[in-house]
Amino acid sequence: MSTPSVRDLDRVAGVLSSWQVDAGPLHLHPGDLGWHSSRGAVQTAASLRAWSRAGRILAIGLLDGPDGLLRMALDPDLRDEDALCRQLAADVTDPVRGVLEEGDAVVEARGAERFSQLLSEEGWQPDEPWTPLHRDLSGGVDDERVRGAGVRIEIIDASRVDPWASVHRSAFKGTPFGDEERRALRQRWLTMAGGPFYHRARSLAAFDFDDNAVAVTTVWSAGPGRPGLVEPMGVHRDHRGRGYGAAISVAAATALREMGSSSVAVCAESSNAAAVATYVAAGFTAREPVADLHRAWRGRG
Repeated sequence: MSTPSVRDLDRVAGVLSSWQVDAGPLHLHPGDLGWHSSRGAVQTAASLRAWSRAGRILAIGLLDGPDGLLRMALDPDLRDEDALCRQLAADVTDPVRGVLEEGDAVVEARGAERFSQLLSEEGWQPDEPWTPLHRDLSGGVDDERVRGAGVRIEIIDASRVDPWASVHRSAFKGTPFGDEERRALRQRWLTMAGGPFYHRARSLAAFDFDDNAVAVTTVWSAGPGRPGLVEPMGVHRDHRGRGYGAAISVAAATALREMGSSSVAVCAESSNAAAVATYVAAGFTAREPVADLHRAWRGRG
């Protein structure tokens, strides 16, 4: 196990891209690293763990946020290898190993059944379920949802960050958006856009007839012929219930198809029925819910 350096980030993203397949699980995606990189490339590298054998990366983990969340992906050819999964479980479970600190923690390891089984044997319990959603792009994308919602879609660049930031803040925080918060979120977007992953991405905003920014998204490619990712997507709280979420999701699918993606994927909390319904309305198909694994820390006694 190692912690990659900034110069390793492109290689790590390339490996993660090669592990994305349409019929496979929605596990850690290079777009997740891209969204995380709004914190900076140095912090993103420090948040990664890579398990290798003879120079070949076998598993990648991202420590995503301050709440003990580890998001994992394993090489599909070795996902059920017992020796690898036992090493991963040992490293993840023991705080001394330098992955998860003492305290409550959550591991997201979709599709890694043997690894998840070993964690369960150590007392980890299923957490809240998430619903993966997927839309095939081989047949093209009908933009009727965009036309029907009466919005225009624009690509966001450094000169148009503020509308994107305002909608994102409203969608996920819902609190007054002061100058300090605006500057901070604007800088995070600029850091992400200037980082090592954004050449794989495109940010979009939907504007209504009155030129209000009403919905935003960023999409991430894993390369031609592989599934792309929506991360994030949000609708301004003052403009919900008008089909804007479905419209921007269709626009996200269109953008990824233009970037060569074979499909588009996203994962929503199963308890968020409105989000799941929005993606379904945009032509996504909901797959069987999946649960992360949660550790309630009781110390060593």
